[in-house]
Amino acid sequence: MNKEFLKAVEDLEKEKEISKELLMEAIESALVSAYKKNYGSSQNVRVDIDPDTGIFEVYMQREVVEEVSDKYAEISLEEAREADKNYKLGDIVEKRVTPKDFGRIAAQTAKQVVVQRIREAERGMIYDDFSSRQSELITGIIQRISNDTIFINMGKTEGILAHTEQVKGERYTVNSRLKVYIMDVKKTTKGPQVYLSRSHPGLVKRLFELEVPEIHDGIVEIKSISREAGSRTKIAVHTNDPNVDAVGACVGSRGNRVQNIVDELFGEKIDIINWSASSAELIKSALSPAKVEKVILHESDKSATVVVPDYQLSLAIGKEGQNVRLAAKLCGWKIDIKSHTQFFPDGEPLEEDNEPEAAVIPEPAEEAAVEEAAAEPTEAEAAEEAEEEQAAEAAEEESFEEPKEAEEEYADAGPVEPSEEVKEKNVEITEGAHPKGKKKAGKKSGAADIIEEAPAKTKKPKIKKSPKKNSGYRNYEDYEDDDDDI
Repeated sequence: MNKEFLKAVEDLEKEKEISKELLMEAIESALVSAYKKNYGSSQNVRVDIDPDTGIFEVYMQREVVEEVSDKYAEISLEEAREADKNYKLGDIVEKRVTPKDFGRIAAQTAKQVVVQRIREAERGMIYDDFSSRQSELITGIIQRISNDTIFINMGKTEGILAHTEQVKGERYTVNSRLKVYIMDVKKTTKGPQVYLSRSHPGLVKRLFELEVPEIHDGIVEIKSISREAGSRTKIAVHTNDPNVDAVGACVGSRGNRVQNIVDELFGEKIDIINWSASSAELIKSALSPAKVEKVILHESDKSATVVVPDYQLSLAIGKEGQNVRLAAKLCGWKIDIKSHTQFFPDGEPLEEDNEPEAAVIPEPAEEAAVEEAAAEPTEAEAAEEAEEEQAAEAAEEESFEEPKEAEEEYADAGPVEPSEEVKEKNVEITEGAHPKGKKKAGKKSGAADIIEEAPAKTKKPKIKKSPKKNSGYRNYEDYEDDDDDI
């Protein structure tokens, strides 16, 4: 019987992963309860079990006093010294009262106590296990769905995925595997309750640690993260290794790493940016893909005014303000976005990416001296101007001489008469009949005579369609005497 008892304890230790010492304490408590239940005794009782042989002994404990008021809890000094002369007041005297048979009711009570203590020990171990794994990622199987609450089997216990921690648009089916984030662990009368989440930003962070070895090893660090579950996430990464590209490590070859995370999040968009110690640079990167012209920081209330081009204003704000809202969470600054026209109402030019050089403003006396020096020409400049004036005068004289010589030649030659060939052609034109018409009367014959043209052909009037739709009738207003056709 004792061997079977020890074998059962060892099996429980392996099955429940509870230490043997804890199981022995539970059995001792069960035997004490069984003894009190069987004998109706309320005195102090102690049970001692030998872990090697499995033999147990029951001892009744009483305190040594001068006057006894409760014989089950106290013993007189004289009676105690009969057993051992070394006893004195305040000592505990133990007497073995091991029963031969506990009985059926006592055995049933012992069984219930053992089961209860084992269950309590198991719950305590589960609580310690999951409380140490809080804020971590775990994979479970959806066991059941009740009133929009999902219960996920995680092996030793069952986790709760409340409706508020679910992502809108995701579909969950029973017996499917799901990665969840351990948000909180609480002790209750029914055991430890593990609260899970699919909308927590920590879920994205743990997925990156699982997918990107550089983040897991600490080479790349996730500085900040902001998320609107089911829609978009922005994440800022940084590395101290100059040979490692933080954003490239997270994206992976051909985007494989970030694509695996997007698939796990059912198509949620992820923006990855480089973290910067400069708040202005961080805000500028956080508003990507929009381009930023200028960032003005207000340290007093930790707010920033951001100027963007007019055509980039809607992109910087995002759909329903999502882009600027996520950027503000990521940077920890309150961001106010204005277009270029709003910020520069006078139409100032766009700022370049590089900072403009500082302009030096001269004093009034120095400025006047500079203007006088610039107004006085140098000797070389005066000589060049004189040469240019002489060349211009010479060119003008040459241009005026040529027309005078031509006029003198034409004056000596006299009037020019037409040649004989031209005269003959003029006579032929005036005497011949024109194929297309006749000459007008009352005019001299010559090459410039006007020939009357043949009457032009009458054009058929165009037919205008009636304004009525799908009408086959013609508009007879264009015809004055065409009643037969209508």
